[in-house]
Amino acid sequence: MTRDPADLTAADYLDGAREMSAANRPYLAHLLAEEAAQRTTDPATAAGIRAAYPDPTTTRTESD
Repeated sequence: MTRDPADLTAADYLDGAREMSAANRPYLAHLLAEEAAQRTTDPATAAGIRAAYPDPTTTRTESD
């Protein structure tokens, strides 16, 4: 079923972020969570969402 992205809610994006996180796709999870945070009106909730799904490109550590 195709949905219009304009009809999606913050909860829809968070559901997607959880699914991507479970599928070991952290960057997609981060992007979906960022969209959820932008659609959230409460700044504290948005900050919590961003903290739960940090940008993996800035938190990744390299190993030899």
